[in-house]
Amino acid sequence: MQKSKFQQYTKPWLKAETAAEKKKRADKVFRALAKTYPDAKIALRYENNIQLLVAVILSAQCTDKKINEVTIALFKKYKTAHDFASADPRIFEKEIYQTGFYRAKAKNIIAACKKIEAEFGGKLPHTMNEILMLPGVARKTANVVLGNAYGVVEGIAIDTHMIRLSQRLGFTKNTDPVKIEKDFMELFPKKDWFKLTYRLINHGRAICIAQKPKCARCPLKKLCPSALV
Repeated sequence: MQKSKFQQYTKPWLKAETAAEKKKRADKVFRALAKTYPDAKIALRYENNIQLLVAVILSAQCTDKKINEVTIALFKKYKTAHDFASADPRIFEKEIYQTGFYRAKAKNIIAACKKIEAEFGGKLPHTMNEILMLPGVARKTANVVLGNAYGVVEGIAIDTHMIRLSQRLGFTKNTDPVKIEKDFMELFPKKDWFKLTYRLINHGRAICIAQKPKCARCPLKKLCPSALV
């Protein structure tokens, strides 16, 4: 199988890097990101925890910019778990059509809010085990929602930017998000997990883009084994 451009350009020192050296490099990466993106945070707009959950579910396979456009009207109409649970599926599908996969998303959002109404008194669950019981909620969504709603950090949200950067930075050989999350949790201290997600996402959007990354401008270029410079 032909190697990707980044596999071809990976620096030879990566193979000789010890676990301790990788952890040290990870710390330097985090500190460099902290200087570059000190105010990095979730880009989705919402007014309460239920809307946060809905926005994150909608964001799957869609840009945050588009979600924010769609939710301007949506969140004026639907504010509580009861509002979403009571939505007419056919109407709701049309209201979120632009986000893609609208049938599955509508089904999951309505079902999740019905469960929140029935089992959690209309309030967003506080724990990982509870929130994972909701339809349409996997670990990425759970990590984003719990961290932003309650400051509960039990893991690291792994999205497409995180997957791409984890490979380019040589922090994992895995492609499965759950395995990548585990690798990151071993590399970075828990106190950094929440901020790490948004700083890497910002970096993936601004510099380490999927096509033609701006390596010459990258604050991580001396720490990245895949830097094309």
